[in-house]
Amino acid sequence: VTEIRKLLGPLGLKILAADELSLPEPEETENTFSGNAKLKAEAAAITSKLPSLADDSGLIVDALSGLPGIYSARWAGPNKDFYLAMNKVNNALRKLENKNKNKVSRSASFFCSLALAWPNGSTVVFEGSVKGTVCWPPRGNMGFGYDPFFVPSGHDKTFGEVNQDWKHSISHRSIAFAKFLNYVDDA
Repeated sequence: VTEIRKLLGPLGLKILAADELSLPEPEETENTFSGNAKLKAEAAAITSKLPSLADDSGLIVDALSGLPGIYSARWAGPNKDFYLAMNKVNNALRKLENKNKNKVSRSASFFCSLALAWPNGSTVVFEGSVKGTVCWPPRGNMGFGYDPFFVPSGHDKTFGEVNQDWKHSISHRSIAFAKFLNYVDDA
């Protein structure tokens, strides 16, 4: 929510989080980021009768056939322990290396789907991604989630090691939000 408020700052809107409106969080039952973002935004728009934004984001690791993907948060368990999640990804990559007796690619990307839903039922989706690699051990204590584990392409520091304003200038979420802001400007 903090990141979304910062990205939407230029619009001068009052941003309310779903929990501030006591909105229930719907179960993410779709099999795509866009599907889950739409599901959450539409549920909030219908219940609140306000235009609603929701995102669904995650880490996609190529060698793991896109996992953890839409399950990125679930890999962190009920306590949202992302060190546990990063360790699961790293262990899965090591198992592949042991099985194949070769190094496996650590290429990955962060992906974000941002859905804007209106109470009348119309919904628009904006997507963004940033390519990179996952590293072990994780580095840095800034950001959240998998940030200390992800090194964006062309850079040598993880998202967990850099100033968050810099991260926002290239992140998957900022790319999706830039598309959203262009949509708002054109509307």
